[in-house]
This record gives sequence, structure tokens and C-alpha cells, in this order.
Amino acid sequence: MKQALVDDTEDVSLDLGHEEELAFRAEIRHPVAAFFHLFFRVAAIVTYVCCDWFSKSSVGCFVTVLLLLSFDFWSVKNVTGRLMVGLRWWNQIDEDGRSHWIFEARKASPRRGAATEAEARIFWLGLVICPLIWTVFLFSALFSLKLKWLALVLAGLCLQAANLCGYVLCKLGSDGDVGRVAASFLSPTVFQTVRGAGGP
Repeated sequence: MKQALVDDTEDVSLDLGHEEELAFRAEIRHPVAAFFHLFFRVAAIVTYVCCDWFSKSSVGCFVTVLLLLSFDFWSVKNVTGRLMVGLRWWNQIDEDGRSHWIFEARKASPRRGAATEAEARIFWLGLVICPLIWTVFLFSALFSLKLKWLALVLAGLCLQAANLCGYVLCKLGSDGDVGRVAASFLSPTVFQTVRGAGGP
């Protein structure tokens, strides 16, 4: 009887090293970047939804949401993408005046390591879900005929879609026709958004 109990427990193996590796992969190495990656986008959405409750001034709400969207675009493009997933994109103008879109992905090295799964999940979920929410706001503004908010919703959708498209192209790689398609999409989208936000 005792021999049977010993044989049953011999098949159990404890892989403690594997648990430590999983815990390391689940940690967030850049908590401030992860916070601001979500903060500006969520704050812009909450301010847009609740602006009628807190203030009667539509101009103040418009400017506040637009500032939050601008902070979000800059922080995601220049900071959180590099830190959380090792991706970056930008536009470069050469001496001839031609525009070149550059999409880069950092190669994982033993010293730096790859992005953790938790950081990558936070980054991509925030990057994908928020443009979907702005798309819902777009249809809501159209169907409810709130045309004064339509420009703001379009600005939010364009800024977040530009970041999403840029990072998807970084993830896919910058070779081939994908880069040319993105350049043709991003140039007018970003230009129209910036011109509409700051233009006459």
C-alpha cells in the first residue's frame, strides 16, 4: 500500500524556473509609459462623453479634448511605442523634398530583452480599442446631427488611426508595397488633421 502511494507521487514535477520566467514576462517594466499610454486616450474619451455634464462651454470641452488627443498622439508616437514594444515610425524629408515614411522595429538583444507580454497587450489593446470607440462617436455624431462635434471626432479618429496604422506597419515590416500604401494614407490624414486643428 505504501509503495503505491510513492509511485503515484513520483510523476509530479515542479518546474520552478518556468514559473519565474512566466512571472518575469508578465511584469510591466515601464509602468509610467504604460500609464500615460492609456491616460491621455481614456481622458479624451471620458471628457468627450461627460463634457455636457461638467461644463456648458462647448469651446472649453473642444479645446480640452483636442489637447488630450494631441498629447496622446505625441506620447504614443514618440515615447510609449519605443519603450513598451520597441517600435517607432516617422516621416523624413530628403534634400529633393520627397517625403519618406520610415517604420522600425528594435531587435531584441540579451541586454535589453523583448517587450513583456503585459506591456505588449496593454499597448496593442489601447491602440486598437480607442479608434473603434472614436468610430462609434463618429456615427453617433452623424446620426444625432451634432455637427459641431463632428470635427473633434474626426480629429480624434484621424490621430489615433494614424498611430495605429504606423505601428501596424512597424510590426509588419517596412519592406514592399505596404510602406507606399501607408505613406499615401498617412500624408493626407495627418496633414488634414493638423491643418483642421490649427488652421484658419
